[in-house]
Amino acid sequence: MYMKKECVAMLLAGGQGSRLYALTSHVAKPAVPFGGKYRIIDFPLSNCINSGIDTVGVLTQYQPLELNAYIGNGQPWDLDRSDGGVHVLPPYVREGSYGTWYKGTANAIYQNIGFLQLYDPEYVLILSGDHIYKMDYAKMLKHHKEQNAACTISVLEVPLAEASRFGIMSVDDEDMIFEFQEKPKEPKSNLASMGIYIFTWSKLKEYLMADEQSSDSTNDFGGDIIPAMLSAGERMAAYRFQGYWKDVGTINSLWDANMDMLSPGSGIDLYDTSWPIFARSATKPPHFTGPDARVSHSMVTGGCEVYGTVENSVLFHSVTVEPGAQVRYSILMPGTVVKAGATVDYAIVAENAVIGEKASVGTPPPEDTENWGITVVAQEIEVGDGAVVPANAMVTRNVKGGEAE
Repeated sequence: MYMKKECVAMLLAGGQGSRLYALTSHVAKPAVPFGGKYRIIDFPLSNCINSGIDTVGVLTQYQPLELNAYIGNGQPWDLDRSDGGVHVLPPYVREGSYGTWYKGTANAIYQNIGFLQLYDPEYVLILSGDHIYKMDYAKMLKHHKEQNAACTISVLEVPLAEASRFGIMSVDDEDMIFEFQEKPKEPKSNLASMGIYIFTWSKLKEYLMADEQSSDSTNDFGGDIIPAMLSAGERMAAYRFQGYWKDVGTINSLWDANMDMLSPGSGIDLYDTSWPIFARSATKPPHFTGPDARVSHSMVTGGCEVYGTVENSVLFHSVTVEPGAQVRYSILMPGTVVKAGATVDYAIVAENAVIGEKASVGTPPPEDTENWGITVVAQEIEVGDGAVVPANAMVTRNVKGGEAE
């Protein structure tokens, strides 16, 4: 027997994350490590429980094993509940059907109508698993009810020059949406969709079922469901969000968001006890800094051993920086080893990679940055002693000593 819920959250966490390249070769994008001790999915999960939403469906598909194990029973986010809690929802074969992969964001929800019916919610909150932000969804739900809306879309003002990257909303004086453009070449507004929606469930179910009958649908919220609701004259409200939000779907945006954690003025405050971000953290001893170590303006997590220099960087648990090694403006994921005399500059080094003695990975940006970019070393890769890996490289195989990638 399931208890009726006012609002159920559906967290879309099945995307491949292809723009993160080597970082998502073994894990789903929401499971990518972030900020020293977190994973990307910790942010929407923490937002849910902090907002009073205690029933969350996590829709997984691509490389789900590590993500599923990380979520577990939901205990770190207080979502280990017999009434509600967190549910991992992969695609499955239904009676009389061969079953299909999730074909799009809307189809993913459609395939889980049965799950939603168990809780018979009045409202459904749709979230993405690859955004870094803090948000009180209860305030958005209150706005949705006050506007008597069929759908409320959270929006953020962006520079007009960047608006073509987003779904763009045009609104009237009461912030009711009258036009939607999906990544327009010539945007009419700078109100960008954040990919966060609240639907009145009875309305959403109606449009999901109609969308499944359409032969030319892409089964997507932005491409199909929202335009269909606008065309039908449904009440569509915009909810203006003011605060830090970043889609970390690219190498540069992931690096930027980690660096933002080191900046007091960035807007992302992980020390705010009124809105904690919870995580399933590894049990490690305190980090250790050797007698000649120099650590400045960095986040260093438990289990790290630092004997060299670390500046403006984020170190996850169990990282080792040997004597004479230098790490600057970089992100070192769990288990990384930077051996003696090596340098790592403006790079992301994935889990359990080894940077050999006196190797060089990445370079600081020059005045002309046209061909420059963040260097990425994939999971469990070994960069040999003395190897030189230039800026903007994507290292997916072992690099021998003295070999440039």
